[in-house]
Amino acid sequence: MISKTYAPQEIEDKWYEYWIENKFFNSKPNPDKEPYTIVIPPPNVTGVLHMGHMLNNTIQDILVRKARMEGKEACWVPGTDHASIATEAKVVAMLKEKGIQKKDLSRDEFLEHCWEWTHKYGGIILKQLRKLGASCDWDRTRFTMEPDLYDSVIDVFVDLYQKGEIYRGHRMVNWDPQAKTTVSDEEVIMKEVNQRLVYLRYDLEEGGAPGVVIATTRPETIMADVAICVNPADERYQHLIGKKVMVPLVNRAIPIIADDYVEMDFGTGCLKVTPAHDTNDYELGKRHGLPIIDLLAEDGTLNEKAQILVGEDRFVARKKIVKLLEASGHLVKVEEYQSNVGHSERTDAVIEPRLSEQWFLKMEGLSKPALENVMNDTVQLIPAKFKNTYRHWMENVRDWNISRQLWWGHRIPAFYLKDGTIIVAKNKREALRKAQHELQLFALTEEDLEQDPDVLDTWFSSWLWPISVFNGIKEPDNADVNYYYPTNDLVTAPEILFFWVARMIIAGYAYKDTYPFKNVYLTGIVRDKQGRKMSKSLGNSPDPIDLIGQYGADGIRTGMLFSSQAGNDLPYDEKLVEQGRNFCNKIWNAFRLVKGWTVDSQLQAPEGSTLAISWFSSTLDQTLLELEDHFAKYRISDALNLVYKLIWDDFCAQYLEMIKPAYEKPIDADTYEATLAFFDKLMRLAHPFIPFITEEIWQNIRERAAKESICLAPFPKPQTAVDMALIGDFEVLFELVSAIRNLRNSKNISPKITLPLAVRTDQPERYARLEPLIVKLANVEKLVLVAEEGEGTSFRVKSDEFFVNLLGEVDVEEEKANLLKELEYTQGFKNSVSKKLSNERFVQNAKGDIVEKERQKLADAEAKIVTLQEALARLGTL
Repeated sequence: MISKTYAPQEIEDKWYEYWIENKFFNSKPNPDKEPYTIVIPPPNVTGVLHMGHMLNNTIQDILVRKARMEGKEACWVPGTDHASIATEAKVVAMLKEKGIQKKDLSRDEFLEHCWEWTHKYGGIILKQLRKLGASCDWDRTRFTMEPDLYDSVIDVFVDLYQKGEIYRGHRMVNWDPQAKTTVSDEEVIMKEVNQRLVYLRYDLEEGGAPGVVIATTRPETIMADVAICVNPADERYQHLIGKKVMVPLVNRAIPIIADDYVEMDFGTGCLKVTPAHDTNDYELGKRHGLPIIDLLAEDGTLNEKAQILVGEDRFVARKKIVKLLEASGHLVKVEEYQSNVGHSERTDAVIEPRLSEQWFLKMEGLSKPALENVMNDTVQLIPAKFKNTYRHWMENVRDWNISRQLWWGHRIPAFYLKDGTIIVAKNKREALRKAQHELQLFALTEEDLEQDPDVLDTWFSSWLWPISVFNGIKEPDNADVNYYYPTNDLVTAPEILFFWVARMIIAGYAYKDTYPFKNVYLTGIVRDKQGRKMSKSLGNSPDPIDLIGQYGADGIRTGMLFSSQAGNDLPYDEKLVEQGRNFCNKIWNAFRLVKGWTVDSQLQAPEGSTLAISWFSSTLDQTLLELEDHFAKYRISDALNLVYKLIWDDFCAQYLEMIKPAYEKPIDADTYEATLAFFDKLMRLAHPFIPFITEEIWQNIRERAAKESICLAPFPKPQTAVDMALIGDFEVLFELVSAIRNLRNSKNISPKITLPLAVRTDQPERYARLEPLIVKLANVEKLVLVAEEGEGTSFRVKSDEFFVNLLGEVDVEEEKANLLKELEYTQGFKNSVSKKLSNERFVQNAKGDIVEKERQKLADAEAKIVTLQEALARLGTL
């Protein structure tokens, strides 16, 4: 018995458990099937489901479910990322609540807390994905810190080091003072911020005379200044080159140097040089052999080298030093200033340029195949507009800073001897063996080796993800990686195109000599009505699990996709989710209607029903052809809208109206069976988009065998050639029925009153075939063919003229008044268009299509005037 209303809460858990119990989502290599593989963009173990995940994983699930129904060996690999910075921050915060400081713990003790936290919270998001209906092979769930994946990362580091691609160097890096670690260039987000441009005076060393004025947004770093630089061509300062000025507040003498790098028309034309705290200053300092003074501690406070304000946070010191400069007489003025400032992608802390000994991966050589094979569409970016962005990044790629000053993560497999010698090996035992045999240091023991304390950038593990999830690094020729790799599609967000996507392509060519995936579908960002990215911090993002509870997973899935074009941001509106829920309710009610009919096997199928079945068969096949085109071009939103229209408009609103029996009358068996067959196809067609309700209905259409599921049922394919002539005839039918219904509404005529209808046409065979449906849907007596003008109100559908005699049903005087009013308006409209077209300047200067549209308006108005005059004549007015 089908319940009266659709209650997703009653069926979703039931069917998901059924799918899991029967292992419908599990996959193993099958040489008789074509593989279809997707690897999930691994969410952070710190994460919970948000709206971006909902969109991303819905699209992945649609692609996987469709492939599975097409008979492919579909494999969707789930997993999570250890997220070094985010997880360590969570654990540090948790420990702080317990009164424990990280610095008071050994590395092993801290890692125990990290693992405890991960085991407790790390799987939350994967469990939430089940609520969404994600058809992942959960037995294949991977974690970037599990033993095999950990070993894979270490093996790759050792391999790349041995090939000369990884090196250790003292370089200017991006420092996150909050996380107390470096971050790569790609993890620095530039934001425009309001700042203060502070002008201050540096006096000459000789006699304390006024020397130069510089402008800076970072006055707290003046204690690290080692020179003042001017442009050698700047006549204002040529006489000062070679002289010295005193750094305010600390009274240290520094030289005035000259370099073309300085822009004469920017600020005062004088630049303070602080090599430890600015990338460009560092390069300038190297050219001129300047010393380096680093006055910032790793947490962003001033250290002893600052001499003043030691221990103060950099931003607190910035405010205080302005007051000190003012008191000392060195402050000239302060201006409001806007500039772009780098922020950490992970913590949102303002980035500090910092000199540090770090590990780097050379990118120029490794990245060439990844650039070439995206540019030639071996790997397709969807939409293609991202190719230019990708090319720009890859052509200007910089060496990747891969070390992080954290404890949670893949520890760098580098071991140091007391004299600073570096030995890179998989573990300490292997490092000792290398030292003994390659360096002939036989007296060494493991105690003489100290491992690098840093861990690798999280992305250095996830760039191997499509390979490592199939153990393709440790066992390069295993059955899984040989079958499933390269994968088919990657669905991810554009903001990690360089963090992750480009690097996976680089790793694919480096370690498998081919691409990791064929297509990259780049989703948009889910935004609120104000255009803001949805986030917890803004409080503008609904809880996806709450939404699922309210609207059902199928409603959320469709709601997210209704306006989500690839690469374009999604303006989230809860009305779309309501629309998704309403879609499910429409399907449910239509199925209840059909299953509520009484079937009489003795009845003959009416002509109209037989014709309706033929029409819907062609419409369905036409839709399937369009749908395949949408999927081939990754127009997933368009595909959903096509299915939505087919079910809501064509099937529910039109087909069921054409074939449904009269009230409390039975339906013939042939029409009923054809309708159930359509329902079966429609549910299979819609299943990738709305898996839960389609399974529930499909199971109830007819008896199913044990362990049978729509998950594995064949995805519909076109069966016959589309009858375009029949589809064209039905377009006329629907327009005609709509016109008659509108006419009834405008005249307040009950739909129960049967009206006379005549048509003047040169295609009488069309209406002879459509007459049973016209009579049923429009409630007319019969359709009369006339050679001349018929009686009553007339209207046109396509090239044919119809006549409905309403004299017995309407107030003639009121009808005359309405027609005269409409005639007056149409004549006025015609005159205004005629006036515009008689204006030679308009005709000559306007675009051709605009002029043509005006001419068409004139022709339409003239035709309408003729029709109105004829109608009035029939009423005896003209």
